[in-house]
Amino acid sequence: MSDVKATIETKFGKMEARFFHDKAPKHVENFIKLAKEGFYDGTIFHRVIPGFMIQGGDPNTKGDNKATYGMGGPDHTVDAEFSDTPHRKGILSMARSNDPNSAGSQFFVVVGDASFLDGQYTVFGELTSGLEVADEIVALPRDSRDMPDDRVEMKVIIED
Repeated sequence: MSDVKATIETKFGKMEARFFHDKAPKHVENFIKLAKEGFYDGTIFHRVIPGFMIQGGDPNTKGDNKATYGMGGPDHTVDAEFSDTPHRKGILSMARSNDPNSAGSQFFVVVGDASFLDGQYTVFGELTSGLEVADEIVALPRDSRDMPDDRVEMKVIIED
């Protein structure tokens, strides 16, 4: 299980990731399960903040109602699994609401130092390649809600 990898395919290229099974086993299991079910396929990176992160994984983004983007998830949540792993460039971490135990499917890729998130958001993996893809996505023109003007859909493939 520890050698399971994920490939996040986008029109800008692929990002490959490895998981931190020892740091966030429930979050890794949740992400893998959702990805294998095709949950992420066709969702977009709906929030991009230069120097910070790109966020995706909301099933609402498969639809046209942009007002609901950022509010969707699966029918379950995963309790927080905080660790000492820092939020540095290339880290995969789970998005959540104000409730630390509210992570579902939305995740983000850190593209800059985000140490202010350390110990407050669950880090569950890191990119092993494709950082330049994340950099390209985060640099896209965006609106006042940090939503890119361009739809960047993803397909997540799990390799056991």
